[in-house]
Amino acid sequence: MKVGLGLPISDPASLLTWARRADTGPFTTMGLLDRIVYDNPEPLITLAAIAAATTRIRVQTEVLLAPLREPVLLAKRCATLDRISGGRLTLGIGIGMRPEDYLAVGADYSTRGRRVDLVAPVLRRIWSGQPHNDRVGPIGPAPTRATGPELLFGGFAPAALRRVARWGDGYLSAAPVEHTGPLFRTVEKEWVTAGRMGSPRLVGQLNVAVGPDNVVQDAKQAIGSYYASLAGTYDIRMATTAGQIRDTLTEFADLGADEVMLYCWAHDPDQVDRLADLLT
Repeated sequence: MKVGLGLPISDPASLLTWARRADTGPFTTMGLLDRIVYDNPEPLITLAAIAAATTRIRVQTEVLLAPLREPVLLAKRCATLDRISGGRLTLGIGIGMRPEDYLAVGADYSTRGRRVDLVAPVLRRIWSGQPHNDRVGPIGPAPTRATGPELLFGGFAPAALRRVARWGDGYLSAAPVEHTGPLFRTVEKEWVTAGRMGSPRLVGQLNVAVGPDNVVQDAKQAIGSYYASLAGTYDIRMATTAGQIRDTLTEFADLGADEVMLYCWAHDPDQVDRLADLLT
């Protein structure tokens, strides 16, 4: 099972340091979350900078709020980042749970699920090199692979899990490990029902903080602030010891996860080395 690293958002200027350290370690992917009404860096711009500062590690949105982006421009931006990075982009998309992100850009929160169902086929059509419509020709650049960047869907609702089988390459679960098993199995069932060949890529996520007490407290404050508006509706957990992290990784492996993202919330880049040591 592969292990990736979710990047903190509190200090954008430090992220290239995180990226360079992670690129020399055991991690396979670096992920970055997406919000509009929050003090976080825009993910596609940031991941482009990270891709330029690294040579092998993948870059991933975890997850991009696709209904807030115009689909054609999103397809072009992602294909560009994919080409520049040498095919290292994984586009994780979802719909989000906070109405203020939609209010900020004048988008309808209530129709966000239907809107992402419209975005996905546009991405696939443009990436495949087909004409955009009967009046507009193909839109480049061509991504590294013919089907486009790897496309993961996040979410918990039945509609989100069906989207994986219809348009995606796999599924990204931000749920605790004990809730992720049923989600993985549902995604696999939908995949078979849709007649897809092979199997979906399954990715889990674990919030972590390793280091001195001040690092752990920094992480707890950051994650508490980020999820404050969802208090009572979202199960927020964080592993802070080597034993907790190793045990949870084993549980994800037993569920058949292909990769687990260790999402860091404290801004201390020394966590990269501590986590790398934990994995060896």
